[in-house]
Amino acid sequence: MKAKLVLEDGSSFEGISIGSPGEKIGEVILNTAVVGYQEMITDPANAGKILVLTYPLIGNYGVAGKFNESKKCWIEGLIIKENSKMYSNWQAEGSLDDFLKKEKTVAISEIDTRTLAVKIRDSGEMLGIISTKDTSDAVLLKKLKDNKAKKNFIKGISVEKITKNKDAGSGPDIAILDLGITNSVIKQLKTLECNITLLPYDTDADKILKSEFDALFISNGPEDDEAIPIITQTIKEMLGKIPVLGISTGHEIIALALGGKLKKMAMGHRGVNYPVKSSDSLKGEITVQNHSFIVDEDSIKNRKDVNITLRNLNDNSIEEMESKSLKFISTQYYPVSPGFDEVNNVFVRFLKMANKRK
Repeated sequence: MKAKLVLEDGSSFEGISIGSPGEKIGEVILNTAVVGYQEMITDPANAGKILVLTYPLIGNYGVAGKFNESKKCWIEGLIIKENSKMYSNWQAEGSLDDFLKKEKTVAISEIDTRTLAVKIRDSGEMLGIISTKDTSDAVLLKKLKDNKAKKNFIKGISVEKITKNKDAGSGPDIAILDLGITNSVIKQLKTLECNITLLPYDTDADKILKSEFDALFISNGPEDDEAIPIITQTIKEMLGKIPVLGISTGHEIIALALGGKLKKMAMGHRGVNYPVKSSDSLKGEITVQNHSFIVDEDSIKNRKDVNITLRNLNDNSIEEMESKSLKFISTQYYPVSPGFDEVNNVFVRFLKMANKRK
C-alpha cells in the first residue's frame, strides 16, 4: 500500500505503508540515533510527533517488551528509509512491523529520509500529515492548514491518582511529578533503593509538602503543553522547600519557575551523541537528548542563586543548572544509565540532597 507525507510548506514525500493504515497530523521531528527506535516510539515526550529516523535501516533487531519506555506508543506516526525484512537479536519477541500494527501506529518506509532531514534542518521543524489514503497533495495540505494543533498531551499521559511503587527500598522517599516518566528512569531510581510515588501532573504544592517526601523529581514529557503553566506555579511554590530534580521538560519548568523564558530551536536536539562540558573542566560528556526548546539564558542572568554547570558544546546552550540555596538540579539532557544496572551520576547527586534533608 502506498503512503505519503506532506509538510506544511507543500513538500511531499511518497513511500510504502507499514504498520497500520490511516491518516495522522503532527509536528515532524528528526532523531539521529542509530539504535533505540522502540524506546523513542514509546517515549511519552514524543506524544503528538511524527518521528523521522535518519538512520537508514530500521527494525533489524526487532522489538521486546522490556525495552518499552512506557505502556504504549505515543507518536502520531513514524517515517523511515528501509524497514528491515528480517530481525535478529536473542531478546527479540517480534518484528517492528508487527509492533506498529499492534500499537495502531501509522508508519511509512521507503522515504528519502536524507532529503527530508535536510529539509527539516534548513526550514525547521514543522507540521506534517501522513496518509495511506489515495488523496491528493492539495487535499492533504488543506487538512493540515485547517488543523488545530493539539497541546494537551500531559493530561492523558500522567497517572490519574497518586500511585506508590510496590517495590519498597531502603533509600529516600521520592515523589515523581509524572509528565511522562520513562521506565529507564524508574529503573535507575529503584537501583538506588528509592521508595517511589508517582503524582498526577496537577498535584498542588501543599499536598506534596504535607506528604513529607524526601525529594521531588519532575519528569520529562511533552513540551509546550497546556499543563505547563499549572506545573510551573506548583514548582515556583516548592523551590527551596524540598530538593528537586528536573529533566528535559522538568528542567524547562524549573527555569520558568525561576522567572525565565524558553526559546524554540529551529531544529531540536534529538539523538544520542550531544557533547556537553562544564566551563571549569576539560572533560566532556556525550548525552542523550530529546527536546525542541532551550532555556533563554538572558532571562535568568540576574539569578545569582543559580549556577550553570554544563553547556552544549555545539551551540553553548544551557544543559544543566544547579542551586544549593534553592535545592535543585536540572538537566536539559536525559540522564541515562551508563551501562548495565549502573546509575547516572546526576541521580547520585540528587539523592545526596535528599539524604541531607532526611
